This record gives sequence, structure tokens and C-alpha cells, in this order.
Amino acid sequence: MDMSGMDMSKASLGSYAMTREASGTSWQPEAAPMTGIMEMAPLVGESDWMVMLEGRASFILDSQSGPRGASMAYESGMGMAMATRQLSQSDTLGLRVMLSLDPFIGRRGYPLLLDTGETADGTTPLVDRQHPHDLLMELAATYSHGFSKDDSIFLYAGDPGEPALGPTAYMHRLSGQDDPATPIAHHWLDSTHVTFGVATLGWIHDGWKLEASRFTGREPDQHRFNFDPMRFDSTSLRLTYNPDANWSLQLSQGFLKSPEQLTPNQNENRVTASATWYRQFDFGALAATLAFGNKRLSDGVNESAGLVEGELKPDDTWTLFARAETIGSDELVPGAGVRIADEITIGVIHDWLLADHLKAGLGGLYSFEFAPASAAAPYGGGPHGAMAFLRLLAS
Repeated sequence: MDMSGMDMSKASLGSYAMTREASGTSWQPEAAPMTGIMEMAPLVGESDWMVMLEGRASFILDSQSGPRGASMAYESGMGMAMATRQLSQSDTLGLRVMLSLDPFIGRRGYPLLLDTGETADGTTPLVDRQHPHDLLMELAATYSHGFSKDDSIFLYAGDPGEPALGPTAYMHRLSGQDDPATPIAHHWLDSTHVTFGVATLGWIHDGWKLEASRFTGREPDQHRFNFDPMRFDSTSLRLTYNPDANWSLQLSQGFLKSPEQLTPNQNENRVTASATWYRQFDFGALAATLAFGNKRLSDGVNESAGLVEGELKPDDTWTLFARAETIGSDELVPGAGVRIADEITIGVIHDWLLADHLKAGLGGLYSFEFAPASAAAPYGGGPHGAMAFLRLLAS
């Protein structure tokens, strides 16, 4: 990794370590490890850009039990590139792109008990399955101006991008990024992480960040290889506080206009709160997140979800992860109103170093499902899910 000439104290949005920045404009604990393949490159003329590349790909065997489960083999992964250039002592320009392998899974995504959200075909909802992400997950630019060592303002624009709503997206979160299964609380916390049309204005003072976004409330449709229409009809506010290098706290609120394609006349008010913690110990690196989300829909439905997750990395070869979630959803049992469902997941991964910046890993997870009872659509006795996977990491 060539760090020559690089100002490691200068992130893209302010004068702090770049390890504080996560997905979109979200923050994570600054003590987070540096990841990515970094180089200084003259991308335009003689101008020096700091370029960071990162990627992962997984082959997954997925088995979800019972009459509402299924088994499937599929591939998943993403690649990210970021380029940052200091225009002056006070001004910084950033460019980002992120691509996903998910569209090649197929429109119906993969089996995942208790998961809900979006649609596979534009006419029926996906239940007990996780939808695939779009091929293009982020195409964004940032510009920041520093007034002093502790104060800066920034502008973020993306199509697609991530508005200032919720915690760091789950696939980038320190406490859950190695779990290949999407959290079932995803649509209460960070479902807006792929939004077609986002503009965010923010102010940073030391460990505080206040930001506001105008964005498209509609979630991506079932066509995963195109650009969806930009509407800029929704608004969010987020306050983030990093009291020290080990913590990142956020509180956010958003109004989403017509987020669901199948219920276009229904709007949503969402509130989220989360705390993420990271620290290195003699026995390894430990990350944890506690998060809560609430959705109040314009038809009167009120749904909440909670999540606690963690990862322990004793060394560079082993990862242990766990996640516990609870959701209240009116989609799991048709016509029964909001029902509570819970899930507990545990997993382990062993990685081998293949070359500089390249690892191969073998892992597995097991999920215990506590599903609502339904005579019309039963989950069966002791529903559970399991995944075995082989992955490649470039960072």
C-alpha cells in the first residue's frame, strides 16, 4: 500500500481520519481499521488523486426450512472505488462508484425467512425472500470546504446514492459486514442506502455532524440494470455524534413519499437511532451495533424493529459474528395486522491470505427463527435458516 504524499488526517468530508467515514455520508467509530487498496494516481493531468479500491464476492449455499422456506445456490458481491483530491488546503473533491453482483441472482432474490420488502415482478410483494440490489448501488460526488480545523460544510449528490437516514448500511457496518445474510430489520433501518436521486447538505463541528437530505422516496423497482426516475420528493435529517474514537451515535428522521411500488398512495415517517462501538483488545478486535427503527405509515400502521449485532476478529484469519433482531410487520401473516417476529443468527469464517490484499474465506451461519403462527401460511415447527459460503476479499 503506497501512502506517500497522502494526508491520512484528511477525509473527504472534514479534517478527521478517513476511517471515520462509512457508507454514503454516515460515520462509524474512528478507531476502525483502514481497509481498501490505496494508491496515489494522476487521474487528470498532473493532479494527484488518492484512489481506494475494495471488493468482495461470495458463492453461497442457502437453506431455509419449512413450507415457507427454500434452498438455493447463488453468487453475491460488490466492488467499490473512491477517488479523492484536495483542491486546496480547505477544499476536497470526492468521487464514488459501487457495483453489485446481486442482479445476477434473479429478480426474486434469495430465500430468507421473515424478510419482507420491495417486489420481484411489480405486482406481488417479496415475503421470506431478500430482493437483489441494483447493479449500480452508488454513483456519487462530494465536495467539502473547511473553515477551521474543527468546522466544515459538505455537499453530497448521488444517482444512486444514500440519504442521511439511518445507521451505516449493513454491508458496510463494522459489526455486520461479514454476515452474508441481510438483516430482517433492514427495511426499518437502512433500506434507503440505494436511492435514485439524493442531495445532502451537511455541517461538521469536531465530533458532531448535522445533515439534511432531499431524495427520492420510492425504493428501486424490479428492473436492476437501469436508472429509476429521480423525484426528490422526500426529506431526512440526521444528527451524528462521535464522542471519542470508539463510538458513533446517530439519530435520524425521514419522510418518505410513496416508498413502496405496490402501495403508491402510502407514505412513511421513519425514525431511527443507533450506536456503533469498536475497540481493539489483546484477544482481538470487537465491533457492536445497537439500532432501533420505527415506521409510521399514512394508513395508520405503526411498525418497529430492533437489532443488536457484533463481530469478533481474534486475528486476521478468524471472524465470529452474531445478530439478534425483532420486527413488527403486517406482511408476514396476510390480513392479521402487525405481528412480532424474532431471529438470532450465529456464524464463523476462516480466511486464508492468497496474495497481498487478497483473501479467500470459508464460512457458515445458522439462524433460529421465532415466527408468528399462521394457519393459512404456517412456518412449520422450529423454523431455521443456514448458509455455507466461500468468499474472496480484495482490500
